[in-house]
Amino acid sequence: MDLVEEMMSREQSLSLKDRRVQKTRKLLHEAIGSLIREKPYDEIVVKEILDRANVGRSTFYTHFEGKDKLLASAIYDMLGTNYTAEIPAADKRTERFIRFSLPVFEHIHRHRQAGAAGMGTSGRIIIHEHLQKVLAELITNYVGKALYGRRKSAGQIPPELLVQYVASTFVLVLNWWVENNCALRPQEVDDLFRALALPTVSACMEN
Repeated sequence: MDLVEEMMSREQSLSLKDRRVQKTRKLLHEAIGSLIREKPYDEIVVKEILDRANVGRSTFYTHFEGKDKLLASAIYDMLGTNYTAEIPAADKRTERFIRFSLPVFEHIHRHRQAGAAGMGTSGRIIIHEHLQKVLAELITNYVGKALYGRRKSAGQIPPELLVQYVASTFVLVLNWWVENNCALRPQEVDDLFRALALPTVSACMEN
């Protein structure tokens, strides 16, 4: 086998490995997602996830340290595609902070319609805590250059505080919507979140 053939063979092997990894992660994401709809999150054990995904224990721990890491990965997977679409130029400064909001509300709405009553209050709190952390990380990664490179001025809200404010405000609105079994549609509850978050974001971007 010459060098070119060896390189092509190696690339094909890596491509096959990548597809297997993606398939495994998808199965695990789907497994924990379906289990969350059936029972409280804190009652879910790794063995149930493995059985549902038909994945071996060693394979699971090759990818994740435990179910919390898997949950965070599933949230990232759910949110990730919402950060690839192009934003209209006029909306870029503020929309970067909140572009995740409507897709997440729509996802939760579908989740509720599918029957998430078994999740329980404690399980929902845990999941929303993970969601808030992931949102803060995504916002930071996406808007970091826009905020963290700016010259600091007196009275300016620190970037890390603004990021946490947006993420926590979103979860606050989400909790209110779910816990009160509110009949508002995703677009309507998203409008409420934006009414709370956008004035602060806009003010910070103008400073």
